[in-house]
Amino acid sequence: MVDRDIHLARALLIESNPLLRSVSAAQLRDTGVGHVTQTTRVKDARLLLEQERFDIVLCNREFEGSDYSGQDLLDELRRERLLPHGTVFLMVTAQANYTQVVEAAESALDGFLVRPYTTAALSARLLEARNRKRELGDVLRALDAGENEAALVRAVKRYQEKAPYWAYCGRLAAELLLNMDRPADALKLFERLVQQKPDAVWAQLGAARALLAQGDNARARKSVTAALAQEPGSADAHDLMGRLLVEQCDFDAALAEYRTAAELTPGCLLRAQHAGALAYYQGEADEALKWLERTQGMGAKSKLFDALTLLLLAVLRFDRGDGPGVAALREQLRRYRERQPESPRLQRLEQIANALGSLMGNQPEATLPALRELASQVKGDDFDLEAANLVLGLWARVPANLRPAADHEALLEHAAKRFCVSKAVGEALLASARRTDVAQQIVRSCQAQLLAVTEQAMELSMRGEAATAVALLLEHGAETLNAKLLEMASLLVRRHAAAIPDADALAERAAGLLRRSARSGSHIAGIQRSGRSPGGLQMRGAATAEPVPAPAEVAPATAGAPPAVAAAAVAAVAAVAAVAAPAGATPVAASADLPASPEPAAAATAGAGATA
Repeated sequence: MVDRDIHLARALLIESNPLLRSVSAAQLRDTGVGHVTQTTRVKDARLLLEQERFDIVLCNREFEGSDYSGQDLLDELRRERLLPHGTVFLMVTAQANYTQVVEAAESALDGFLVRPYTTAALSARLLEARNRKRELGDVLRALDAGENEAALVRAVKRYQEKAPYWAYCGRLAAELLLNMDRPADALKLFERLVQQKPDAVWAQLGAARALLAQGDNARARKSVTAALAQEPGSADAHDLMGRLLVEQCDFDAALAEYRTAAELTPGCLLRAQHAGALAYYQGEADEALKWLERTQGMGAKSKLFDALTLLLLAVLRFDRGDGPGVAALREQLRRYRERQPESPRLQRLEQIANALGSLMGNQPEATLPALRELASQVKGDDFDLEAANLVLGLWARVPANLRPAADHEALLEHAAKRFCVSKAVGEALLASARRTDVAQQIVRSCQAQLLAVTEQAMELSMRGEAATAVALLLEHGAETLNAKLLEMASLLVRRHAAAIPDADALAERAAGLLRRSARSGSHIAGIQRSGRSPGGLQMRGAATAEPVPAPAEVAPATAGAPPAVAAAAVAAVAAVAAVAAPAGATPVAASADLPASPEPAAAATAGAGATA
């Protein structure tokens, strides 16, 4: 395999050390690179990448005397879409630990080189990456242009023709379908890949993620179980199984899975955070402390680090009467918040930490104004399930003789009515409220009321009174901001639009309320905030935004695409479905409606050699 065009390539070398920069530039030229631009600072490199196009970027990860790293540059380029898919980006580091590899993979890095490395190692890495990008040029150019439908068509075509990198193209197409909210179509493609690549655990996990996106948790669990039977040491499979078990309210088993995933990858910051957070909500204080302190020790400066870790540690220290420990964590959280002063979430975390500190003092009644302020936010648009859990946990720690019963009960009722969209969420709220008798009574009562409303709406719909059912759901949805009620209203409006006067206006109202309901934050706090999806494939480009559109406002996957491309996208998926279907089966038409799947991470490679 020869790279005949490398003499035409333009490379950008980012290295602050003069000697290492000179050696690396010589190595690039020895591989045949025709033009090498050198810079010593990350900020200068960013300006160059804004103004010019480079085929290769070779960037050092660590810059002495600077808080800005090569990883920060890669994250920023990805976020701002300044790094084309066709550009090879290689990171150089003196030592690659697990967290660094995961961070790089989340940014769709093309590879790691660990010093010392040889010119041969650099050449091999460049050759493989450039050949892959050359072969997939038409797909990558479409992704760069934001033309996901065209990228899908081209990826499916290469997959069907068994062209070079056909399996990668199949996987890419399936991930695009998930991101385009077409889990049914993604499932067909992942199942076909399972048949073709029976040893590929990522294909089985992809099928599980597609099933999970469709709400078919039972089949998703079977798929993950099959992956674990094939590869018991797959941390991604244990990670995904933990997520499934959380959804099914089996928190003890979920904790065991997260624990296993974290132990299999002891350097993975994300998994340690997940295990620690779930242990916290399960009341396993010692284990929670172990995992969360491990997370903190891995480095609060990592982009994967979540400030929630600091607050949960502060709560655990509070429960042990460790005043100095709480004070130290409050200070760390304050500094963390100062780096992102506009974040309402970090402001709230700091508020809660400060209230904990006040409760440690001799006059805890002075904390009541802060408690009431936090409780008043429960109907705010940016108040999500994480906030509800944390604020309930704070109120539960106020001495009973100082806690205003009416205010506490009102907070419990508002939180339960807004966030009880599943049994798992209800159990999480109860765990945060320490399962007191009052909390049990209020949360269970709210769950019963919400169930009664949905049952009444279904009964009205079945009697042909869909308009009345929608009005009922919107009335209670507007009062509670409960996403389940609002989603049901959206579904009924779409299904019975012809029989409902002003259906468009009702759909728009439901969509607006659903946006306010903070549905995107309806994860179990600390467990599913990350967009990362175990076993998935990361694509370079801006990260998927957290908010998820309501069903009523979702557009077809081909909306905005040229008619020919839109038709080709549907035909391509239909063709895959036909290929994937069992003999004699009727192919299922390509799905036109969409939901969304979190973005995943891929494994980064590390290259080592003899000397540089």
